[in-house]
Amino acid sequence: MEDKIHIVHVIYRFDTGGLENGIVNIINGLDANLYTHSIVTLNGHSEKFAARLNRPVKIYCLDKKPGKDLHVFIRAYKLFRQLQPDIVHTRNFATIELQLSAFLASVPYRIHGEHGWDIQDPKGDVKKYQVMRKLLSLIIHKFVPLSQDLERYLTMRVGIAAKKITRICNGVNIERFKTVTPTKGTGFEWASDEAFIIGAVGRLEKIKDHFNLIKAYGLTTQTDKSSYQNSRLVIAGEGSQRAELEKLIHNEKLENNVVLLGDRSDIPQIMKHFNLFVLPSKAEGISNTILEAMACDLPVVATNVGGNPDLVDDNVTGKIVPSEDPQSLSNAMLNYLQDKALAKQHGIAGGQRVKTNFSIEAMLQNYDDLYQNRQKNA
Repeated sequence: MEDKIHIVHVIYRFDTGGLENGIVNIINGLDANLYTHSIVTLNGHSEKFAARLNRPVKIYCLDKKPGKDLHVFIRAYKLFRQLQPDIVHTRNFATIELQLSAFLASVPYRIHGEHGWDIQDPKGDVKKYQVMRKLLSLIIHKFVPLSQDLERYLTMRVGIAAKKITRICNGVNIERFKTVTPTKGTGFEWASDEAFIIGAVGRLEKIKDHFNLIKAYGLTTQTDKSSYQNSRLVIAGEGSQRAELEKLIHNEKLENNVVLLGDRSDIPQIMKHFNLFVLPSKAEGISNTILEAMACDLPVVATNVGGNPDLVDDNVTGKIVPSEDPQSLSNAMLNYLQDKALAKQHGIAGGQRVKTNFSIEAMLQNYDDLYQNRQKNA
């Protein structure tokens, strides 16, 4: 047997998140007889999150300093020379510059994944980021955007040649979400069969726009007073905006109706409590949480950003609404609150859609093809 293909996955931080969960799925799912993996981070990792890996993987940290840290390129170069990988696969703009270190270290095959927009460039308008991508495309063999939106950005606005682009959508382990039972743990002691639970999963950061979601939920309870009694908004995730969100919840007088669960590792079990899933983001790539919600047979309300329209079939498996528009989001949630049969119908349609189009098996086959064809594409 030939030597295994060694892939180095480079990310900002290996911690709870959709991008990071996608890497876990790739490492756990690709044939261990064909591949070996390392993870390189700019800013450390979570041991709790790393425990999701089901095989030994070494994790290295480059300890990037805040702001400009030119020495990080040297540290990356030395590490790549030490590891001698067959492939370096960077993700998102925060790590793309390390493609230069990989090039100088003579890594044979260099891939860059575009998973979503940077908080500093939520619509892809920053020219210097476009120029950086264009320059580095000279030494990058393949770009892997996860959505049609990101693919259009690379081809039409950055000017990357179409032959250098391979779009691969995220996939979800459908059985993992269909076969679990609701958690009995902390955070759902209040749950009853009568409550209609609107759920969201995501980091408590500005780009995820939970402010919009809470404001929209407040409008919903004002429009339909019974919603105040019969519904709950549950948000799983942690981040820098928690204090501000708690303040908003207090100001909106929603303390009895909005639950912030914090960081949780039992997302499949949590989703089993939900009746509706909402993604209120200002920007997205291809959202793992939307796919996971669909795998749980949940209707999905999502903002019209990034790859969300690629996943949610509007008025069939859920509803696409404008971003940063609390009233539109409120109207969509209220529609499902007042029509439980429609919520059930759209949820079942979403479950079928994810099974047909977004299985983890299809995603893994696409990555296997990408990595196996490295010599042909280099």
